[in-house]
Parts: sequence; C-alpha cells; structure tokens
Amino acid sequence: MALGEESSFFSSILKPGSSLHPTFLLAVNAAFALLVFVFLWSAYLTKGNPHFFVLMGIQLALWVSVKWFVQELKKLPPASTMTSTEMSTEKKEQ
Repeated sequence: MALGEESSFFSSILKPGSSLHPTFLLAVNAAFALLVFVFLWSAYLTKGNPHFFVLMGIQLALWVSVKWFVQELKKLPPASTMTSTEMSTEKKEQ
C-alpha cells in the first residue's frame, strides 16, 4: 500500500459518515476477528482460563452491537454534507 493510500484511508475515516465506508467496516471486522483469535490463543496457552472466555463473550457482544448499529445507521437517510463552517457562512449571507 502506498503512502498516499494510507493517508487517504486515515483522512477518510475522520469524515462524517465514514462508519458506513466499506474499507472502514472491513478494518473494524478484521480488528474484531483478530481479537477473537488472540483470546482463543490465550485461552489455549493458559489451558482454558475462564477469564479469556468471559472476555471473548464481551468482545463478541460488542462486535454484534457494532454490526447492529451500522445496520441501523444504513437505514437512516443521508445527512447534509455541509460542514459547520459552510453552515455558518450560509447563515451570515442570509
């Protein structure tokens, strides 16, 4: 990945509505999947320590709630794309 692509990814996730961007959603899913793997591997290394299973349950509940929230967010109509500075400039002109 080139430097310009990384820059555009990080600048795009800071914009309003970026939570619906497919690349951002892929990164979120990858992070949650990696965390599940870390918990499973840690549980294996500690011979089934129940703390890791509890943490994995909490993490899976968080993952499901994030997926649900994104689905609900997709149902909403798109918001205005004007920034606050553009809105204040428009109000001043009126």
